[in-house]
Amino acid sequence: MEKPRRAVVVTGFGPFGEHAVNASWIAVQELEKLGLRDDVDLHVYEVPVEYQTVQRLIPALWKKHSPQLVVHVGVSGMATTVTLEKCGHNVGYKGLDNCRFCPGSQCCVEGGPECIDSIIDMDTVCRRVSALGLDVTVTISKDAGRYLCDFTYYTSLYQSRGRSAFVHVPPLGKPYSAEQLGRALQAIIEEMLDVLEHSEDKINCQHEH
Repeated sequence: MEKPRRAVVVTGFGPFGEHAVNASWIAVQELEKLGLRDDVDLHVYEVPVEYQTVQRLIPALWKKHSPQLVVHVGVSGMATTVTLEKCGHNVGYKGLDNCRFCPGSQCCVEGGPECIDSIIDMDTVCRRVSALGLDVTVTISKDAGRYLCDFTYYTSLYQSRGRSAFVHVPPLGKPYSAEQLGRALQAIIEEMLDVLEHSEDKINCQHEH
């Protein structure tokens, strides 16, 4: 029996600040060239570094594609590894976006929980990807930075009840090339899908007994 096709949405960010070329969007474009496994329809989007656009766009992507998983990719000038973010935060958004705007409430969702964890076990994903022997180091974080990356992640986690992931990449050449980042994203997302499917199988088994 053929597996049903599933949608996966992957986003990268547009330019901002000193990042005239945003490594996250370059990496996502490399991923698009590589593709994911055969039963997955991959949809990629470049997200502007604007709070209000994120608040509109993220729910629209969930509505349009009903994806099995949404993975947001962002650049961190401080990162030297590819970093899997475990959770998004609701409050503390004071940094101005490309429109010189920040939310008056300094939060994503008024009245929402302080922190939302991804339902994906990032420790397992990190361990599995590290065991593949790629030429890229993968690490874990619990702080996506309280800027557009964290804001997007929380917005998506809230929308999807945790069925989202966030990956931080370093700037291009510091130390990884676009091709290396694209291959790393491919491996990470395929492991995420695997982990997600196994956790859902367990839930379904429990429901049947």
